[in-house]
Amino acid sequence: MNGHLAIVLHSHLPYVLTHGVWPHGADWLNECCAETYIPMLDVCYKLVEEGISPKLTIGLTPILCEQLADPAFAGAFRTYVDHKIESAVLNADEFKRTGQDKRAALAEMWRDYYIGIKRAFEKSYNKSIVGAFKRLQDEGHIEIITCGATHGYFPLLHDDSSIDAQIAVGKANYEKHFGREPIGMWLPECAYRPGYSWKPPIAGCENEPARDRMGVEYYVGKNHIQYFFVDSHLLLGGKAMGTYLARFDALKRLWEQIEKEYVPRPQKEDLTTLDDYWAGTTSDMTRVAFFTRDPNTGLQVWSGEYGYPGAPEYLDFHKKHFPGGHRYWRVTGRKVDLGDKQPYDPEPIEARLKEQAEHFVGLVAEHLSKAPVDEDGRPNVVCAPFDTELFGHWWFEGPRWLYHLAKAMHKSEAVSMVTCGEYLHNHPPKTVVDLPEGSWGEGGFHFIWLNKDTEWTWRHVYRAEATMKHLIAKHGEDGDPMMRRILAQLGRELLLLQSSDWQFLISTWSARDYAEQRFMEHDSQFNRLAQIVERYAGSRALDEGDAAYLHKCEAIDPVFSELDISVWKAD
Repeated sequence: MNGHLAIVLHSHLPYVLTHGVWPHGADWLNECCAETYIPMLDVCYKLVEEGISPKLTIGLTPILCEQLADPAFAGAFRTYVDHKIESAVLNADEFKRTGQDKRAALAEMWRDYYIGIKRAFEKSYNKSIVGAFKRLQDEGHIEIITCGATHGYFPLLHDDSSIDAQIAVGKANYEKHFGREPIGMWLPECAYRPGYSWKPPIAGCENEPARDRMGVEYYVGKNHIQYFFVDSHLLLGGKAMGTYLARFDALKRLWEQIEKEYVPRPQKEDLTTLDDYWAGTTSDMTRVAFFTRDPNTGLQVWSGEYGYPGAPEYLDFHKKHFPGGHRYWRVTGRKVDLGDKQPYDPEPIEARLKEQAEHFVGLVAEHLSKAPVDEDGRPNVVCAPFDTELFGHWWFEGPRWLYHLAKAMHKSEAVSMVTCGEYLHNHPPKTVVDLPEGSWGEGGFHFIWLNKDTEWTWRHVYRAEATMKHLIAKHGEDGDPMMRRILAQLGRELLLLQSSDWQFLISTWSARDYAEQRFMEHDSQFNRLAQIVERYAGSRALDEGDAAYLHKCEAIDPVFSELDISVWKAD
């Protein structure tokens, strides 16, 4: 046995359930459930039935779990799937009438696909996607990890209490949904900041004095979470791989403005991505490990330009037929434009997936075989983290590729699948590493989330953080149930305001208007609720308008019912 492979899947969507439907809103959630989360469950349960434990490390962000567990989701999802089935039937009739028999067969394929998704959701998983994942973990087949409550971008948050709150709320939410403490977590955007004398990196804050801050790992450890992940350049130096550039033209243009200023860190030769390490500044009481994304294997999977998803046989993501939005064309070629895409043919797909899965096993085994062997016989581990939505949503055949990968790994004598928690338990780190600041975004730093188009959002976030800190200090010990109720909703709005998705969607232009609108909605609601806090403190009564506004906010943002406002007390 040469070593192990740890596939890590990060599942996340911003809170959209009660904020629009299409083209931006709840249908993002519906799409990902139909194309990724349910197919992923199908693959895992099929493997278990065949006697193979998938051993995937799967991150489900707290805000995603809140949406999937909301009773309103089940009805909305059924309506969505019924529409997809109806559209496929209409497409099939249209294609048959016009003599397009092969395309009609594909429309029937889509009809059967969504009928299967609906059956799995309602019958196999009892309308509970979170519960289905929980069962897999309870039976020891996967490991579920947590994240910041709303995917807040930790290095740019102004107050340490905000980082602490994001992690603590996320942990409490995990315990609510999964009945145990999380072992590991995904730092949002793999963004890390060590402890140092910090000043806000935005215009207008130049006069703010620098202050010493603890590293992100301190708050991970404080919340009893044992490990997180970083990108390879934070450990090894050199040029950052980046993750999102190939998908978004707007990001390419933004990167062109910044690329000339990008200077890679010097490379380190004495460390390897094939091991776990202790994060440098934690004490024994808060010691935290980290795993590192392996650069040698990741590109092979997530890149549509260089990797498996770009195979000409696979379903093309971009070209769709309306009405219905079903896809009937294949990739055809990496540089082929939409007008020249050829019809999709399901027949060769399974053989291609099996071939690529076996190729990947060989790639991992070869990589491990060339790595230095620890003198104690300690096995190496290839950590391969991806956005879960790559599998199924972006790459339709992706979940089935994972199925064939798990089967091939099960047969392999050179490499085996392992969850990160299992590896950490069996092989705790021997080395302490001081990490630099950075993320897995292009350039390895913060520019996707902090640039000329998003800087204004951070001024609002920082004002809200200061207000929350002030109001908690002033009223946080108030035992009045109504005061605590208002402060709790204030906290929810702050967490939603801090979501890194708003800056990401603005920078990529993928849903810029929606992101700006949502950001300002949460900012406005936070500010009004802050005023209500002070009015209630003075009068101990809510007037009709304030009571109605509080109820409205609770109705449209009903997340984290377990939220404890005391998480904002420390800094």
